[in-house]
Amino acid sequence: MREHGRSAPTPGQTVGPFFHYALPYDDGPRLAPAGAPDTIRLHGTVYDGAGAPVPDALLEVRQADTSGRVPATEGSLRRDGRFTGWGRAATDRAGRYAFTTVEPAPVRDGAAAYFAVTVFARGLLDRVFTRIYVPGRGLEDDPLLGALPADRRGTLIAMRDSDGALHHDIRLQGEGETVFLAFPGHE
Repeated sequence: MREHGRSAPTPGQTVGPFFHYALPYDDGPRLAPAGAPDTIRLHGTVYDGAGAPVPDALLEVRQADTSGRVPATEGSLRRDGRFTGWGRAATDRAGRYAFTTVEPAPVRDGAAAYFAVTVFARGLLDRVFTRIYVPGRGLEDDPLLGALPADRRGTLIAMRDSDGALHHDIRLQGEGETVFLAFPGHE
């Protein structure tokens, strides 16, 4: 391809990311069957270090079901009406994301219910990991939350909207930065 008399840059020569072109798919944000009575909406906005919405981020969630069991169901791309515990959503032009899912239960005694979240976005050399905790369910006893400074815990806890939906914004840097997690082998 030529642009103004010279070759146009290829994706490998330009600043990405290019998540919106290949990774999102129609049912990606829907972890639970549409219209099921126990579905909820998990939504929010991804912000950069300057506080601007990130219009080209991609989020993946992995979660337990309503009984605290993490499904081992294959076929997240073809859900066939089953809850699979995994989903993928791209942010829109205003940096907003949304999932249709079920509210998870804690996976073990002494822990709170949460969504495991992976964020891919411009400016990140690699993905980052975090959690979104369900408000009001054993938060004071959760080992990970208990290990954080009190003023940082709130960056991981969702708020419940008046309609029952869970709202959680993710801040990649700056004031109110979301707590991100490091895992062995992924430093």
